[in-house]
Amino acid sequence: MPCGSGKFTYEMVDGWAKLPKGASFLDIGGISIDAQDRVFVLNRSTEHPVMVFDREGNFLTSWGKGLFKRAHGSGVGPDGAIYCTDDKNHTVRKFTPEGKVLMTLGQEDQPSDTGYEQDWFEFFWSLTTITKGGPPFNRPTGVAITESGTIYVSDGYGNARVHKFTPDGKLLLSWGGPGYRPGEFRLPHNIAVDKQERVWVPDRENSRVQIFNSSGKFLDQWENFIRPTDVCFDDEGNVYVSELCLQVSIFSPNGKLLARLANGRQEKDPAKALFVAPHAIALDSRGDIYVGDVSWTHSKIDRGANVLRKLVRK
Repeated sequence: MPCGSGKFTYEMVDGWAKLPKGASFLDIGGISIDAQDRVFVLNRSTEHPVMVFDREGNFLTSWGKGLFKRAHGSGVGPDGAIYCTDDKNHTVRKFTPEGKVLMTLGQEDQPSDTGYEQDWFEFFWSLTTITKGGPPFNRPTGVAITESGTIYVSDGYGNARVHKFTPDGKLLLSWGGPGYRPGEFRLPHNIAVDKQERVWVPDRENSRVQIFNSSGKFLDQWENFIRPTDVCFDDEGNVYVSELCLQVSIFSPNGKLLARLANGRQEKDPAKALFVAPHAIALDSRGDIYVGDVSWTHSKIDRGANVLRKLVRK
């Protein structure tokens, strides 16, 4: 099933991930791809919270059982370490590729004070209870690591800030607060850092992506989205954005829309759709796209291997 347009036309690989017998992703929080094109899939299953595949979709290993309360976002460091956010226990952990914990940022089960009142049944009301930006963390969502090892964290469902850390976990600075003006957030849902160390934050419930320099200074915002969830870049600097509204958008480095990957209008069955609720996006060394859904949380549909879509560039 081809999708996209022009130079950015892709073919979907149906059932790409060869899951262990009886396993399911349920929801995918984050996708990280290392220098060997191994795909680390942070998901919300109980048996295999981090599943690792080669680029052909062959299952290699899994780890993390019993460590996560609610897996949300992930990133890979220059040394190949995997970083994962857990928005229910308020931490960001650094792991070896084999799953050994190397470092923990934040205090487990100790959210910072932002005024946030959690209500799992009234999500949008919960966001309105955030009255101030707080220190790390209150339900952190995403993590990005620069080539020098600097760590950026979006924080998140219970906060409205971005935090910057040294490679060994020392807090350098934080910025942001609840609101709608430039530099404020209504759910900083994930985070990405480009080659110029500009910090890109999908501000989901403000339906925009905000761009900052490495010191937290606001540079720009792009608003051609509906509830953006994650951002990544290719070698040419093109920007790929997953959106909870069932699509992936591709932009040039200066913000020109190049293509959109979305469900066909004729597809009404969510079990067969290309996307149900795109939550995470990543690219491998060949420019192929990996998109993870949260179809279980969104629609109570277990799509099996198709919770993760691989799109091969034609």
